[in-house]
Amino acid sequence: MSPSLTVYQQHHLRVVFDHHVAPLYPAMVTASKAHVVMLAEQGLISDEAAATMLRGLVALTGDRPEELEYDGSVEDVYYTLEKRLAAAAGIEVSQLSVQLARSRNDLDAGVFRMVLRDQLLQVLDALLATGRTVLDRADRHADVVVTGYTHRRPAQPTSIGHVFAGYAEALAGEAAAYADLLDEMNRSPLGSCAFAGTDLDISPRRLADLLGFDQLIVNSYEAVAGADHLVRVATLNAQALATGARLARTLMDWLSWGWVVTPGEFTQGSSIMPQKRNPVVLEHLVSMAGAAAADAASVLNNVGAAWWEDSNNATTDVQARLWEGDDRAYRFFSLLGGLIEKLDPQRPPSGEEIVASGATTTAAADALARHGVPFRGAHSLLGLLVRGGAPATWTEELVRSTAADLGLTLDDAAVRDLLAAAVRPELVLRRAQADGPGEAAVRDQVGRLSTMLDAVQERAQTLRERLTRADAALAEAVAARVGP
Repeated sequence: MSPSLTVYQQHHLRVVFDHHVAPLYPAMVTASKAHVVMLAEQGLISDEAAATMLRGLVALTGDRPEELEYDGSVEDVYYTLEKRLAAAAGIEVSQLSVQLARSRNDLDAGVFRMVLRDQLLQVLDALLATGRTVLDRADRHADVVVTGYTHRRPAQPTSIGHVFAGYAEALAGEAAAYADLLDEMNRSPLGSCAFAGTDLDISPRRLADLLGFDQLIVNSYEAVAGADHLVRVATLNAQALATGARLARTLMDWLSWGWVVTPGEFTQGSSIMPQKRNPVVLEHLVSMAGAAAADAASVLNNVGAAWWEDSNNATTDVQARLWEGDDRAYRFFSLLGGLIEKLDPQRPPSGEEIVASGATTTAAADALARHGVPFRGAHSLLGLLVRGGAPATWTEELVRSTAADLGLTLDDAAVRDLLAAAVRPELVLRRAQADGPGEAAVRDQVGRLSTMLDAVQERAQTLRERLTRADAALAEAVAARVGP
């Protein structure tokens, strides 16, 4: 640390510079190219001045921002760019017009959106890949019966496929939410200047097109004061990771019970116990979700403590939380998807174990209801039977006598159906209900959810194609003004 730095520089400006330079500098260079092109096209600067600045900006494209160090000679990343641009262009800083009709306010707001746009596309890619992996496993294991739990107690038979298809539906909803957030992120604030625009004849629409933005923000004050899109990034990451962490907790149980085998590459050994293979990746996933929640709280606190105007604590100061949060979300889905891809059933609970847990009693009560026994009577009968012993010990005589004590008369077919449902948990695989755990139903769910993921994938691809076209258009516009 340079001894010439002031206290403010040492403990704030330098720290912010180190956090922000790598993600912001390249985006600022790109945005500045588009701005200079637009200024020249609008006749606000000369062709010569535009060519000089664009040649300098092209040279800055080769910079390695992660190697730039804060030396206190300028305030922040933007002024570092301006200083380096003047040097690369061979002119004095005072001769630059790169900031004509532009403020750091709208520039920051624009490049923040550009950086987050790229990061969220990566997060969405990882989420979609995980969704497809989960659906593949749901289809593959649609016939693997396990005990479903509620309130941490055995509840009813279901299948691994049914559980995974359920998580896939959550992922499909989250994927759509990320796509919606990308739509919001892809609105340009550039041209708003400090917040009140300019009397100069600029073209914000041209800027937006050259940088791949779909729309313009309607109001120039909102363009630089708004932070709802930043809050949405943090809270969506927190929501999505919290849901994934819940699945991770369930997988911890499945691994402990031996229902699935722990993939070797996702385990750590013990320093003292040779037999241990610890699936700590699941613990890390839960911790990552906790960090996402903390980031969301930090963003909400900062935004809520700011004024309704351009304010660093509502914008600049939350960016590091968002960038780190997006990286964490990308790694979270990559880890979870990679784990599930290698996760195969080892020793799911046997039919006898599921029966002994009492998880089949609801199906047995439903069997009676199909024979016209009132729900409460059927429920009471099964309650008495299960308190008297495990379903495997029930007999036709016991069922009839217990029913008689409740004033119920059961015919032979009702008794047989009750006993079959009580001791055959695999019957759940025949369940016809479209959203249920029936094998055919789960495979149909896989198809429908796959279609939902495909629709989001198409939205992401459309955005990528727009960004690619914008990059090409900007490169062409720059080349036309720089010359050979």
